[in-house]
Amino acid sequence: MQQQSLVERFLRYVRIDTQSDEESGRHPSTDKQRDLADLLVTELKDLGLDVDYDEKNCYVYAYLPPKDSDTDLGFIAHMDTSPAVSGKDVKPHIIHSYDGNDDILDRNDFPELNEHIGEDLIRTDGTTLLGADDKAGIAEIMEMLCYFRSNPEISHHGIAVAFTPDEEIGEGTLNFDLTRFHARQAYTVDGGKFGILEYECFNAAVATVEIKGKSVHTGSAKGIMINASLVANEFINLMPEDETPETTEGYEGFYYLDSIRSECERARMQFLIRDHDLEKFAARKEFMKDAAFTINERYGTEICKITIEDQYPNMAMFLKDHMDLIERAQKAVKKAGGNPSSEPVRGGTDGAILSSRGLPCPNLSTGGYNYHSRYEFASVPEMQRSLQVLICLAMPDN
Repeated sequence: MQQQSLVERFLRYVRIDTQSDEESGRHPSTDKQRDLADLLVTELKDLGLDVDYDEKNCYVYAYLPPKDSDTDLGFIAHMDTSPAVSGKDVKPHIIHSYDGNDDILDRNDFPELNEHIGEDLIRTDGTTLLGADDKAGIAEIMEMLCYFRSNPEISHHGIAVAFTPDEEIGEGTLNFDLTRFHARQAYTVDGGKFGILEYECFNAAVATVEIKGKSVHTGSAKGIMINASLVANEFINLMPEDETPETTEGYEGFYYLDSIRSECERARMQFLIRDHDLEKFAARKEFMKDAAFTINERYGTEICKITIEDQYPNMAMFLKDHMDLIERAQKAVKKAGGNPSSEPVRGGTDGAILSSRGLPCPNLSTGGYNYHSRYEFASVPEMQRSLQVLICLAMPDN
């Protein structure tokens, strides 16, 4: 019955469009994230939890008082979905006992699917993302709360939960109020494959490169015109070809051209700079500044301007004194029938910023795969085991 309830809850959440928008300039970046927030507030109140809804900033906080425990533990998930692929009109579809043959989930494209033969999988119709990132995490947290409310005789820590907006655009903790969150230790529930625990992530920055060109009539342009689009191409060619997302893995950092807009008079590019190692991260930022200097030297004038802003730090440096959180999660994964392992996050989570602000916050798996794509899917058995991990962590004897 609990598995059925988990799946039904997940399907209910993914049908709500909560896509964030990195260009809106508002907080939350889209009002439609409030649709899920409002639903969660209602459901949490129906469970009898103490709910604190920051309606202005779209943060949902709630607290379940402890039973036979004197400590609190937090769980956090984000409500928005990635701007990379549409999250509107999601049509979730359950594949019962996946046999390896599916029009959308092709094992040749995604060898990981070979490990899910015989499982129930949830995907979309292939025109949108699914939203398991991070509605699987939300559904699992909510089902954990239901479990303890339905079994009041079972001991548990005080459980603080928070559901945040705009994580996918790097603003999930922008207005997170630690004074409204009861716990001083927490987990984000925002990972993928079951059993993987994440407590290392990239150091991250965004570099904005602006190029000022000079437009004149093409018939008399010789020696005068500076085509900003072509200069942008020169800048791109200064970047190492083998240090991009598609050529790196593990602890290897990269430069990623995230966007480019250009015409003759002006060009604007955004690069993501990523590295797990702090010294290498600093060197990457200097490298990009040097590239801008090279362009300006080449043209004999300052036509290239670069601005670099840090986004989030590697949470490993803040979690090194809180490895008990990892050890407890490893035990919980084993109790749920898994083999715990850890991998460096090749991205970031709300937990990176929260850890730097004094709330140690490693990341737990949810059972979702192929995030930010039309091929996103969730494994129902892995979602169920992820739920079991949350329940185990919330119990004081574990």
